[in-house]
Amino acid sequence: MATSRDRRLAKELADMQADRDNSGVYAAPVDGVNLLHLVGSFPAPPDTPYAGGTYQVDIRIPDQYPFKSPIMKFQTKIWHPNVSSQTGAICLDTLGTAWSPVQTIKTALLSLRVMLECPNPKDPQDHEVAKMLLESPERFFQVAQDWAVRFAGAPRRELDSSKYQKNDSAPGEVTENVVDYRGYHRDLVNRFVSMGFGVNDVIDAFLFFSIDRNNGQDYELEEAYMGDITARLLGET
Repeated sequence: MATSRDRRLAKELADMQADRDNSGVYAAPVDGVNLLHLVGSFPAPPDTPYAGGTYQVDIRIPDQYPFKSPIMKFQTKIWHPNVSSQTGAICLDTLGTAWSPVQTIKTALLSLRVMLECPNPKDPQDHEVAKMLLESPERFFQVAQDWAVRFAGAPRRELDSSKYQKNDSAPGEVTENVVDYRGYHRDLVNRFVSMGFGVNDVIDAFLFFSIDRNNGQDYELEEAYMGDITARLLGET
């Protein structure tokens, strides 16, 4: 008899299949049957050195899923500070302490896609890559693109690498864009951004559910609100 975990996984995979043309995100059993060992894939985001590539991810489902996060690692080699260039191991809060049962395989894959847009060299999985990004960001861009062409099928193209140039006001750090969080604390918003959703979409969902700004301070949302917000962001409400 199928367990509640297996029924949930089957529904998640069916939903991803139905939305594949829109999201580009996909996962399926490696052997076509076993729901506990999947292979996922997603297209790289544009305006990054990975643009045009497709990345495959090995996914192992723990017995405690969805109360424990899936175990993921990149099968496609990638030059990124939060992914081991040797093993594909990933350093991402969404797949660890920030995991919530309202998240899904799809949101986890989307969070990896966002990670490609927003590398974090200050919390690295691969220290060599992080060092290059901090000290020579344009060189990082070149190597990351080379790997995308070699391993992920990305086309060789001219891309804007300005976001990977050093910030003159803080030498050695990558330039960050100023984001308007409309009175909400950045970390509160970024818990959903890390799942792959846009900042403005998250804030619009907060406003729809009248989420308290808490005077701009961070706090933990109730589980019910987490589910409602995630469902709205996924277009389910």
